[in-house]
Amino acid sequence: MAAVKSKDTKPELAVRKHLHKLGFRYSLHNKLLPGKPDLVIAKRNTAIFVHGCFWHGHEGCKDFRIPKTRSEWWAEKIGKNIARDQLNRSKLIALGWAVETIWECRISEDELGALAERLAGR
Repeated sequence: MAAVKSKDTKPELAVRKHLHKLGFRYSLHNKLLPGKPDLVIAKRNTAIFVHGCFWHGHEGCKDFRIPKTRSEWWAEKIGKNIARDQLNRSKLIALGWAVETIWECRISEDELGALAERLAGR
């Protein structure tokens, strides 16, 4: 698992490129905020997480299923990731931040366009 990247992943780069092209400016991985959001748009008071479907347990997604080997261990690990994500989201909301989550399987022009519309409305 040491080879698994947490920054500058392909999905994250796609989201960053799209938002930058539309004129949104952001900071990356702000360590002062709960969960170190992948992107932070301070002007819009918005934190954006780009989640991998497997690692964050995207329910109903074709890319998420518990592996057959060591399934109890994986279920526990992914369950902890989900709990941590929910806690960080709650903390950010309590601090007055809007929180967006983009799933790896849903990165498309339509989804990114909808995200940009939501951001423009803030």
